[in-house]
Amino acid sequence: MELPWLGEHCSERSCKQLDFLPLKCDACGEVFCKDHIRYDDHKCSSAYKKNVQVPVCPLCSTPIPVQKGEIPDIVVGAHIDKDCKYNPAQQKQKIFTNKCLKPGCKRKEMMKVVCEQCGGNFCLKHRHPLDHDCPGSSQPISKA
Repeated sequence: MELPWLGEHCSERSCKQLDFLPLKCDACGEVFCKDHIRYDDHKCSSAYKKNVQVPVCPLCSTPIPVQKGEIPDIVVGAHIDKDCKYNPAQQKQKIFTNKCLKPGCKRKEMMKVVCEQCGGNFCLKHRHPLDHDCPGSSQPISKA
């Protein structure tokens, strides 16, 4: 060893490798090599402090806070029973609600297509004034 004072030894009992770029565990504060830095690799006893996961309600997508010692499934189930703001009718809202005003046409569009001359709402097929016999102007815009 040319430079034994540089670096630190891995804190893992089975390793003790001299590492020139040691990594410090953010949970327990001990020094490890790159092979043992993960919580599972060195069986970190303080991993619960950092490895926190927040369950999300599968219905309303709201994060549910879980206290230490509580079982996440039970807490989420209680949320669904009491506080859940899930609205099943919201899933079935109609998208195509803008009905064409051309007599005889039953098409509906997702967005309003308003005629600039008469102000009526029409489908894409009847959106031009000549296609829906627009009463807004006496002269056609084009000779198409």
